[in-house]
Amino acid sequence: MTPISLKMPRQLAREVTEAARRRGVSRSALIREILEAFLRSERSTQHESALSQAADLAGAFPGPEDLSVNPDYMRGFGR
Repeated sequence: MTPISLKMPRQLAREVTEAARRRGVSRSALIREILEAFLRSERSTQHESALSQAADLAGAFPGPEDLSVNPDYMRGFGR
């Protein structure tokens, strides 16, 4: 592993030390785990489109099959 030096406020260092003690892991292991979870979360939220987030809803409701492409359905909308 590549060593990295990190500076943090004293209170945060205490919280990290206490959390690591409670979990029975080293501070380094805890910080690695937290960073990995954060980066996984960042990757998953950056690349998801609205379509991919609502994919399970496609076809879940009855309606015309050409709703998204037929301009007749928009006639008079907003009046």
